[in-house]
Amino acid sequence: MPAEQTMAALADHGVTGKPIRIADHDVKTGISTDLGDSDAWPGIRDTILVADILVLSTPIRLGHLSSIAQKVMERLNTEISETDDEGRMLTYGKVAAVCVVGNEDGAHKVSADLYQGLNDAGFSLVPNAVTYWVGQAMQHTDYQGLDKTPEETATTKTLAANTAHLARRLKANPDPPAWAHPGSSGEL
Repeated sequence: MPAEQTMAALADHGVTGKPIRIADHDVKTGISTDLGDSDAWPGIRDTILVADILVLSTPIRLGHLSSIAQKVMERLNTEISETDDEGRMLTYGKVAAVCVVGNEDGAHKVSADLYQGLNDAGFSLVPNAVTYWVGQAMQHTDYQGLDKTPEETATTKTLAANTAHLARRLKANPDPPAWAHPGSSGEL
């Protein structure tokens, strides 16, 4: 539900896309672009590489991101060694955002872990690139069972506005080659 709400907020800024629920696909565990044997990751990876924005949504599990979100991060880890002809990761110029939902503490830790991993994998993140909701610890309130969206998730609108803005800016002004720095091929 948070991924769909984030997609709806992004649509208000002209962004189109669709959620991919990783649990519905046979994504193998490991660090490779293709682990063979009916691995669904190569198709999902192709979708990520043609998109301008990646929104990663996860529940909190015992204060940590879910094992499925961890699997996605491990698969994205391989992007560190995948580069274009100018030495940039194939994910450069792409923007990421994070959605976190749970009934316990951990939203800041989970978003921090995801931010750093996504950044390491070459994605850009804007300020406030996270939206989250956590209910009271040890309670049975589930986000999907709520009658209306809690006011606490109003950050979804900020996430959408900032993320769409940066994605447009990076599309119009791509990242420089990886080896470019002041004094090399021109001043920045």
